[in-house]
Amino acid sequence: MQKKNMNEENNDWGSIGIGAMIVFIALILVAAVASAVIIQTGEKLQQNAQQSGSDTQQEISGKISIITVWVGAQTAAAEEITMVFELAPGSEPIADDAVHWAVICDDGAGTPAVVDGDLSTATNLDTSAILNDVFLPGETYMIDLVVGGAAGATCAPALNEEHSMVISANGGGSTYETLYYQSTTQGDQVV
Repeated sequence: MQKKNMNEENNDWGSIGIGAMIVFIALILVAAVASAVIIQTGEKLQQNAQQSGSDTQQEISGKISIITVWVGAQTAAAEEITMVFELAPGSEPIADDAVHWAVICDDGAGTPAVVDGDLSTATNLDTSAILNDVFLPGETYMIDLVVGGAAGATCAPALNEEHSMVISANGGGSTYETLYYQSTTQGDQVV
């Protein structure tokens, strides 16, 4: 009888070993699935971060920084504002006709009026000429913007009024500024 008991004990050890092996294999499978999920999540987060970085770089790489704006010449044919600007830090060179401006104001009838154009007539403050019609980082530029008096230009400087100015570069960023006219005398600042 002794021998029979020994076989039963060996059978118990064998079944415990098989059960342990099944549990071990199951743990390996669970760990493999968990690591696959973690790796996939990490890759997705990296792709999102790269896309956000690219979007931010594109937004900044084509942006205009307004240094100052003042009331320009005020003739009946062309009421102007003069803007001095430069490319924002980190910007790439931008074609002068790829940067557009718009001034938005109330037309007096309660609806917005818009005057717009591009910056292709800007001049470089250091050399007067813009090489190859491209704005370069580190250079300062000036332009007279006709906002009133001319055909279709209805946002003439008016005492105690606020106008909105938007400057956008094609494929780049936008700059928003509020023009507040405390005076309409030529040379008085509005930004």
